[in-house]
Amino acid sequence: MTDSLYAAKPWLSLLNEAQRAPIDPADSLVHALRRAVAETPDRTFLAYFDGRLTYREVDELSDSVAGHLAARGLERGDRVAVLLQNSPHFVLAVLGAWKAGATVVPVNPMYKSGEVGHVLQDGEVAALICSDRAWESYLRDTAAGSPVRIVLTACELDFQTRQDARVLTFERLPQALDAEDLTAAARAGHKAPDDRHPVPTDIALISYTSGTSGTPKGATNTHGNIMYNAERQRTGLALPEAPVYFAMAPLFHITGMVCQFGACLNSAGTLVLAYRFEAGVVLDAFAEHRPQYTVGPSTAFMALAAHPDVTPDHFSSFVNISSGGAPLPPALVERFRAGFGPYIRNGYGLTECSAPCASVPPTREAPVDPVSGTLAVGVPGPETVVRIVDDQGAEVPFGEQGEILVRGPQVVPGYWRRPDATAEAFPDGELRTGDIGFMDPQGWLYVVDRKKDMINASGFKVWPREVEDVLYTHPAVREAAVVGVPDGYRGETVKAYISLRPGAETDPGELAAYCKERLAAYKYPRQVEILPDLPKTTSGKILRRELRSRPNG
Repeated sequence: MTDSLYAAKPWLSLLNEAQRAPIDPADSLVHALRRAVAETPDRTFLAYFDGRLTYREVDELSDSVAGHLAARGLERGDRVAVLLQNSPHFVLAVLGAWKAGATVVPVNPMYKSGEVGHVLQDGEVAALICSDRAWESYLRDTAAGSPVRIVLTACELDFQTRQDARVLTFERLPQALDAEDLTAAARAGHKAPDDRHPVPTDIALISYTSGTSGTPKGATNTHGNIMYNAERQRTGLALPEAPVYFAMAPLFHITGMVCQFGACLNSAGTLVLAYRFEAGVVLDAFAEHRPQYTVGPSTAFMALAAHPDVTPDHFSSFVNISSGGAPLPPALVERFRAGFGPYIRNGYGLTECSAPCASVPPTREAPVDPVSGTLAVGVPGPETVVRIVDDQGAEVPFGEQGEILVRGPQVVPGYWRRPDATAEAFPDGELRTGDIGFMDPQGWLYVVDRKKDMINASGFKVWPREVEDVLYTHPAVREAAVVGVPDGYRGETVKAYISLRPGAETDPGELAAYCKERLAAYKYPRQVEILPDLPKTTSGKILRRELRSRPNG
């Protein structure tokens, strides 16, 4: 590293004094909660439709959850799986598990039985906290034969009375005889153990991710990893005191966990929850709560912009808006700014680096690379070093493409009980991201694409992102995804899947011709298929792998 081109950190000149300043974060988010309770006990922490919970109430309720778990035999270091949407129950479950000295395993509620079963077995999960509906429909059978010995269920109708039928589409179920109610446990007044305070090196989360390939592995996000990024968010976003955050990203995803829940708690702000993303519900929440910050995937902003009732006033309270978790096309940024006012600031991170490792500073706008048309994802923080290396691991000069490597306080120590995978992905503690990108001489980082998504057309490299960015400049295109499909002559050829903006009309031939005018001959899509919607993860990322597996007509 002493001879590293990137060790000089040219990006420091793009940060202001507050963003460059050293930070001394608290030990954990539990400590941040105690600090907020001491300073502002009656401030609203969680807003859930018409429900409100103060910092004091969240502290007492999560204390009781911790005491309940401990009384049921949960020990320090045990794993607690939390499979819930964005509701107060998620926050109470996570804080309660941490206060009991446990490690939280956040699980996507969209996972099927086999996916959840892998997590329960691999993580040796001792306790499961989930919705009552999931327990009755499939998790009871999934948990049978797993290490799970404690079960708490939740009905997300609690803590509000509005019953918004757009998202709260279910009814309360009778309490299961083989599980206990999370809300009842929270209101029982149990005392939290006083000898299980988390320390920075304790594992806060085991976040399951497929990484670059293969079976999902558990990234071991420590309390120190999370607190570093939560504190960088607090000092770097230039938000007012007691900011209002809207939780657009799911809290079970590392972006929602750190950049919404963690950053808001660390700022003693208010976190607005709306169960799950539904564009009309989100816009109503913006109008009601007037949030100053949110972060979400580009697809969420596309959905908001396409809603028939959206107006610029819905976004007038925002001081900062970030995008992460999915590529952000430059055309969307400008279209959104022209229509609604805010500039969406890009960001880049991975589960293995506890969400962000690069972002666009609040006073800056990300440049667009004039050659590829790629929008910069931002710049690293002062304690982070991002390097670009070739296939042999040698650094490449500024402006040249290679694999992105990250070293810093937010990088996890490794994968849960996977020493071989850890050694491969974290040589000497530095994360090999599997992403291809480059850095310009000023320190702006650009992500070109995933290494595994490269298309080889007649021996030429085609990065899907470059083609997608061109497609997003077409006025009819709402969503775009580009994949490689088998081709008898070229080996692979470029295929684009498109969804259209409301009321727009075009056809595959016109879209292919549009790209042909703007891209090298080997890059433009020979095949274009228009779909009503593109398949996405619950965090909003378009699923290229699902599109690749579609029958190719």
